[in-house]
Amino acid sequence: MNFLLEEVDKLTDNNNPEITVVLPCLNEAEAVGACVEEAFKGIALTGLSGEVVVVDNGSTDASEERAKSAGARVVRESRKGYGSAYLRGFAEAKGNYVIMADADGTYDLTQIPQFIERLRSGDDFVNGSRARGAIPFLHRYVGVPILTWVLNILSGTRFSDAHCGIRGFTKEAIKKMRLRTTGMEFASEIILQSARVKLRTSEMAVPYRERTGESKLRSFPDGWRHLRFMFLYSPNALFIVPGLSAFVLGKALIWSLVWGALTIGNITLDYHYMIGGSVIAIMGFQALLLGLHARIYFDTVGLTQDDPLVSWISRNITLERGLVFGLLLIIGGVISFGWLVNEWLSGGQAFASNYATRIGLLGLTLLVIGVQAIFSSFFLSILGISVVTNTNDQ
Repeated sequence: MNFLLEEVDKLTDNNNPEITVVLPCLNEAEAVGACVEEAFKGIALTGLSGEVVVVDNGSTDASEERAKSAGARVVRESRKGYGSAYLRGFAEAKGNYVIMADADGTYDLTQIPQFIERLRSGDDFVNGSRARGAIPFLHRYVGVPILTWVLNILSGTRFSDAHCGIRGFTKEAIKKMRLRTTGMEFASEIILQSARVKLRTSEMAVPYRERTGESKLRSFPDGWRHLRFMFLYSPNALFIVPGLSAFVLGKALIWSLVWGALTIGNITLDYHYMIGGSVIAIMGFQALLLGLHARIYFDTVGLTQDDPLVSWISRNITLERGLVFGLLLIIGGVISFGWLVNEWLSGGQAFASNYATRIGLLGLTLLVIGVQAIFSSFFLSILGISVVTNTNDQ
């Protein structure tokens, strides 16, 4: 080995190291020893004390032995997964500055000083951005750009490589993010949570080398896990924005056509479009409610903190107010159907002019949305009970 073990001892003789490098490992016997050596070289270049923590995620080869012989502290994590390994590594880290990287030789760990310099200058999170040379063709031109673009839109960030495997954090920043996913989506969670808790972030270019050994990545399944997680973790984009837009559009169609056909240029919109408006409004209202439920659930389980929308809901949308709102809508629907019955019994002209159809569609929409509002109010209150319980437990 090129990096003498006595040099490693000099770096790790402090029980309170300044830097911790976390390397997850699953059958990386070919590369992990060299990665640990390189990590110690990078630490030495900073002039600070440090440690290398290798998290063995169930290796069946000589990975653990080679990591230990290179000077790393090896811990075992029985729960399988990229995120599981890092969560264990972050929990074990003693340093004030934490560097995460893969144990396959793809990242140049002698660049650790550049990460530490930015962290010591005030950044909370420094993201790497890979040179495109060694990235596989599909990842370079399809996977990485698309996933990064989607993640930037959902998180409001401007990273050029949202899934780079080398990153640096302060220990305090890791605590603030409250990370919890166990799979490959862990990389996406870091970006989303860093934006949510408003970490000071930056990005720096890093070289990317051909990996040593067999790749563990599964391009399409792992890519889908990232994409699925991004949307599930973003209820505004998945539910609230499309739901509110659909609800407003649907109600606009209903109210503009309830009194009669509407002609715009050569186009005439009649009650057929009102049917579409009713369906759109109902679906939109349901999606909007799901978004509100999701936001409260995230707050309940600790995925978000001090969510302003959740605070507003807690203050303004009580069970009683929801019940009143829903009952008013249902009463409006019942009145509409009552008018229809009266017209039918009296032999009025409403049925002959399709006006009855319009009133019926309006009444049906009010009834359905009213029922949704009532049951949603009960469900929001159930979630609210969980929020109070969690707060008291803490």
